Amino acid sequence: MAISVLIPTVLRKYTSGTDQVVAHGASVREVLQDLERQFTGFSQNLYEADGELKAFVNIYVNEEDIRFLQDLQTPVQPNDTVTILPAIAGG
Repeated sequence: MAISVLIPTVLRKYTSGTDQVVAHGASVREVLQDLERQFTGFSQNLYEADGELKAFVNIYVNEEDIRFLQDLQTPVQPNDTVTILPAIAGG
């Protein structure tokens, strides 16, 4: 199923500058895998060596943080929006 994914500025170099793309999958994990299939190298900034999401990467489905849902197994439906939002440190 087609899912809209909002791409943060830091990852747009993989999507040729596009801020929103369509990916397919039944869960957040499958959507992220499809993004890697479409945009080689995309996921290298999302995962630790053990395959877990990096601590500073926040992902939302329709504005709901997946950490409070089913994490990467969170199901997605047509017309859902997945937002990838890396935390920004500053000081």
